Amino acid sequence: MASKDSSFDIVSQVDTMEVENAVNQTAKEISQRFDLKGTDTKIERSNDDITISAEDDFKLKNVVDILQTKLTKRNISLKALDYGKIESSLGGKVKQVIKVRQGIDKDQAKLITSTIKDSKIKVQASIQGDSVRVSGKNKDDLQAVIQLLKTADLPINLQFTNYR
Repeated sequence: MASKDSSFDIVSQVDTMEVENAVNQTAKEISQRFDLKGTDTKIERSNDDITISAEDDFKLKNVVDILQTKLTKRNISLKALDYGKIESSLGGKVKQVIKVRQGIDKDQAKLITSTIKDSKIKVQASIQGDSVRVSGKNKDDLQAVIQLLKTADLPINLQFTNYR
């Protein structure tokens, strides 16, 4: 890369401490809410997975709604969540695993680079692991790419880092 080029990275990261705090707040609300109090409804987090178990679909959906509210208040995009399917277990209980996505996978990176290329802005986009680097000679073009991606309705939460 020539020294006169400017660049930035497109990443998708989630603050895991904020997710942990939101899960803890949700668990506290489960223990206090009249419709969930005393039921066998639980929420647990391990690494990038959040597991919710409840007595029925209705209670499970209530807990998911509470969790989404807590995450939104902590500025965590709901696009970072990947909802697993609702599984039934013994005794009529239901369970759902929600994955918290970190990084940009290959398909999403290809979507981002094709969106940038289709815009005809004079920049180069390259996939680098779980991020996308955008470089160009003109800083205004880089700003235009950031605005383009903010307004594009992509299925992933994006942040822009390492602006040089």
